[in-house]
Amino acid sequence: MHLQCDKSLLLMVDFQAGLLPVINGGELAIEEAGWLGGIACLMDVPVWLTEQNPERLGGTAPSLLGSLNDYRLWQKKHFGIMEEGEFSAALKASGKTQIVLCGTEAHICVLQTGLGLLKAGYELYWLSEAAASRRPQEAALARERACAKGAVAVSADMVAYEWLHRCDTALFKEAHKRYLKPRSSRPVRFF
Repeated sequence: MHLQCDKSLLLMVDFQAGLLPVINGGELAIEEAGWLGGIACLMDVPVWLTEQNPERLGGTAPSLLGSLNDYRLWQKKHFGIMEEGEFSAALKASGKTQIVLCGTEAHICVLQTGLGLLKAGYELYWLSEAAASRRPQEAALARERACAKGAVAVSADMVAYEWLHRCDTALFKEAHKRYLKPRSSRPVRFF
């Protein structure tokens, strides 16, 4: 059950500028997602973003995009992205089997995406501090429901260190300098 960077994909659901002002802990969720997204980009782990109805909800938050140097953007109409045929075909073609999932709202689009991924046979890792909703109880309930169906609740640190795997590589030294050391004294809040 260890996450491996060559098998992983980081999927960020609907971190949209028009939605974030009403999300409880939305800025913290973006900060955590962006932090892990930076590490993912450093390690060549694909980062995919979704947007639900961006005409009404706006595009992905600029603060999140600023932390990513490479990503793929998907637009969707279904709440669960796995219902979008082009997305599910591209995910299958990617060969990635471990999906680290986060976003807003946790109890709607993130949960429905997660359930679709589980149904399709993917290993699902629920990034707890980066999955948020308007009401924190709903984010907690979504995580609980996803985990009851087979997802594994994780923190950004867990994912990063499993991807890095060891401390004696140039990649670890770069990640430590850019991401790990500055973060070491920050408190963590789970939704």
